[in-house]
Parts: sequence; structure tokens; C-alpha cells
Amino acid sequence: MKVVIFCGGLGMRIRETDSSLPKPMIEIGYRPILWHVMKYYAHFGHKQFILCLGYRGDIIKNYFLNYDECLSNDFTLSWGGKKLDLHNSDIHDWEITFADTGVHSNIGQRLVAVKKYLEEEDVFLANYADGLTDLDMNQSIETFIKSSKIASFLCVKPNLSFHAVTVGQDGSIADIKPIADTNLLINAGYFIFRKDIFKYIHDGEELVIEPFQRLVREKQLIANCHPGFFQAMDTLKDKHNLELLHSQGEAPWELWQRDL
Repeated sequence: MKVVIFCGGLGMRIRETDSSLPKPMIEIGYRPILWHVMKYYAHFGHKQFILCLGYRGDIIKNYFLNYDECLSNDFTLSWGGKKLDLHNSDIHDWEITFADTGVHSNIGQRLVAVKKYLEEEDVFLANYADGLTDLDMNQSIETFIKSSKIASFLCVKPNLSFHAVTVGQDGSIADIKPIADTNLLINAGYFIFRKDIFKYIHDGEELVIEPFQRLVREKQLIANCHPGFFQAMDTLKDKHNLELLHSQGEAPWELWQRDL
């Protein structure tokens, strides 16, 4: 099943890092977060990727054009460095389409721009390039297909330190509690779409605004609620948290490590 990944945004909320680096290329360990997202899908057998490029798409292209398998795989070097034998490989069976979808395009526009690469797909996957999870993707796909709906996305509780506040009509505080203790859920991506999604997107529209509202009115949009791990990399603090989990060998999203 093909996977569309939106990786063309400017990433303004994490500009504390190298300002010339596109957000999907910010590293966790030896590899950029984009690679971690792709590796997650590949773990479930989905290895045909369509990257929707925009800001500094050249960096993403060059990364894969000059991909070094040795960085994240064991290998044996012999004959004075003349022979190199990899003991495993990351991307030898991946198929990656690099599509320029515009620097300032929104998500809806990016998706429409790659429609031509999805003509033969009745159902396809799509996602942002900056969020990681331990969701069982294939189980989610099976549930979605049985539903006969047009679209689904991952819903999780926000991982925020803010408090939710309920204010009375006179301005007095009626209630205050951590957001994690409320019923609030957020869109975490990991979309599953039928090809009919394109009928709901009009020219220039943002995916999760007008098109999703149309789907809601027709009861064609369902939630994939997940109580497990999800973490987006929106800030430098988020990057440090993900880096710490990875360095300690406790990264929940690295499901492929369980096969080793």
C-alpha cells in the first residue's frame, strides 16, 4: 500500500535548530525523523513512498541519493577497506517517489499534487513527517476497510503541560485540570484514505478544514483512537525527548527493533 508523506513545510516552531534544514531532516540518533516514519511503515510491509517536497526538498533528495547503509546497520570491513559486507539493510526494497509540491502549498494542495501517483490505489496511507507512534498500522487498516468509510486518522490525547480551564458566565473559574485528564483528543495524522477523498478537496483547500468538514457531515470520517505512544516533534524539547528515548533503547516507535 502506498504511503504519502507530507514533508514540505517550513517547520517554524522548531527553528532553534539549523534554519536551513527542513524539519523532516532533523535527526534522532543517526537518522532524520522522516526516516523513522518511513521505517515504521516499512516494518508493516508498506514500502512504496511518495514524498511531498517543498522547503529545501533538495536536501531530502540528496540524503536518499547518497544514502549510507553503514550508519544504522552492522557491517564487516576487510581487505584493507576494499571489501564491505553489510549484515542487514534499510532501504534496498523501498520505492520512493520524490514529488515537488510547492514551498507554500498546504496539505490539501500537496495531496492533490500527487494524485497522479495514486491512480491505481483504492486505499492509500498518508502522514505528516514529524510524528512517531507504536500504533499497529495493519490492524488499523483492517478496521478501516471493514468500516467502508472514506477517511480515518489517528486520535490521541495531547502531550501538553497546559491546563484546560472552564470559565463561568461571570468570569469565575468553574474548573481547571491538566489537559491529559480531559476528554480532548487531537489529530495525530496517520491517515488512511480511499481514493474518493479527492472528490472532497476543492482547489486550494487545507485537508483538515473544508474537506474534513464535508466528510463529517456525511459521516465518512472516523477516528482511530490510540491510547499508546505518540509524540510529535514540534519543539526542541520534543526533539530532546525523542533523542533520549532512542539513545536509551526505549523508543516505542522502533517496532522493527523487536524483530532483531
